Amino acid sequence: MAKARKGAGRSTAAAVRRRPRRGEPCPPARLWAPWRMEFVLAPKPPGCIFCRFPAEEGEENDRRNLVVHRSARSFTVLNRYPYSSGHVMVIPRRHTGLLEELGVEEFCDLHEELRLAARVLRGLYRPDGMNLGMNLGRIAGAGIADHLHYHVVPRWAGDTNFMPVLAETRVLVEHLDAAWVKIRQAFGEQRAT
Repeated sequence: MAKARKGAGRSTAAAVRRRPRRGEPCPPARLWAPWRMEFVLAPKPPGCIFCRFPAEEGEENDRRNLVVHRSARSFTVLNRYPYSSGHVMVIPRRHTGLLEELGVEEFCDLHEELRLAARVLRGLYRPDGMNLGMNLGRIAGAGIADHLHYHVVPRWAGDTNFMPVLAETRVLVEHLDAAWVKIRQAFGEQRAT
């Protein structure tokens, strides 16, 4: 009788990839995401994207920049690399990395936009909860440290499934363009009521 090969009965990827031993680094998983290549290869414009986005007006620019709503002193954009479907950022128009530098009107407008974003996402996605927060400064985790911004991340029971744990991969069920259309429309409906 032939001896069973180690890894027999498992997928090729599972047979080839062994689990790291304690203390060994985990190799990064690969996820095909062709839309990222456009970002990687595109020339990086000078300046701050969070200052550029609201300055580029019109629906075509909003779609390209993923801007779903604008208020007098703030705006909301979809995160191009979301943690979950519906992940948006709420951003003051003023370029500052310090919350305490916002004037009273800017602060109030930012938080009204944050409240509206939470209401819109609750109505559209029906999450079980949400993470709301900002990272102030690069050491705190801010990717764009010089222009503060809130993250609003819808969460569902069980959304931390095996994929991030075993494969270091997130599964997103909605394309960004579809999310942009849906969220932008819902902001308009919320403002009309």
